[in-house]
Amino acid sequence: MGAVFMRLLAIGDNVVDFYQDQGIIYPGGNALNVAVLAKRYGLTHSSYMGILGSDASAAHVKHVLEQEQIDTTRIRQAFGPNGEAVVSLNEEGDRIFVRSNKGGVQALLGINLNADDEAYIASHDLLHTSVYSRLEHHLPELSQKIPVSFDFSTRRDSAYLEKVCPYLTYAFFSGSDLSKEQCLELSETALEYGTKVVGVTRGSQGALFFDQQRAYEQSVIPTEVIDTLGAGDSFIAMFLTQYHQHQRMEEALLRAAEAAAETCKVYGAFGYGVPKDI
Repeated sequence: MGAVFMRLLAIGDNVVDFYQDQGIIYPGGNALNVAVLAKRYGLTHSSYMGILGSDASAAHVKHVLEQEQIDTTRIRQAFGPNGEAVVSLNEEGDRIFVRSNKGGVQALLGINLNADDEAYIASHDLLHTSVYSRLEHHLPELSQKIPVSFDFSTRRDSAYLEKVCPYLTYAFFSGSDLSKEQCLELSETALEYGTKVVGVTRGSQGALFFDQQRAYEQSVIPTEVIDTLGAGDSFIAMFLTQYHQHQRMEEALLRAAEAAAETCKVYGAFGYGVPKDI
């Protein structure tokens, strides 16, 4: 895969996903996953800004970011537990979230941006963040400096859409429980609020994407499914990597579906599993 000359910054959530049946933790979290996977997919520069804890899980996450050559210049670290989600898998390899510590230290501390942070952010071409990253109050100012991509996961209430969508270039939703008609209605709402491109990933039903002109549909790529965790983040990372510069929707969606299929073949979002008692 050729190099993609773009600078992406992901701000926000990171966790370790604890697979309780294996006794193994894997690094994860939407923002962190997008930063790492986009770099793997050919970005010349990928950065991550977020809050790590001070425990062994945080040390593992930091080590992984270094191994993957992610720029962590503006990362924060605080005393306390790193975010952790407890995960199990069903017979089809679909993830089931059992419980979490609600983000660990991230739930207690927000990311406050100073002038140096703002200059650092503006040095990138695209910012990605998520519903779990507690960055909503910064979006009005940030969107004036840099295009913003946002993963809503399953949050779709109208008040939240009205608050966030006006500042987005890209909006991503998880919608495996939605009909096509409901996906269209959701996307029309986001587009009316000002978002430029809206994507709804639907698990085994593929993905529906919408821009200001038309709708696009992408089927899943058949694959051996071991673990679906991280497939949606892979889709987002590859889509942004392929689409943001060249604006070729069908090509970007196909590449994104291929990336998601590959992620389903491994445990965790991108590997690096270690015993929980590291």
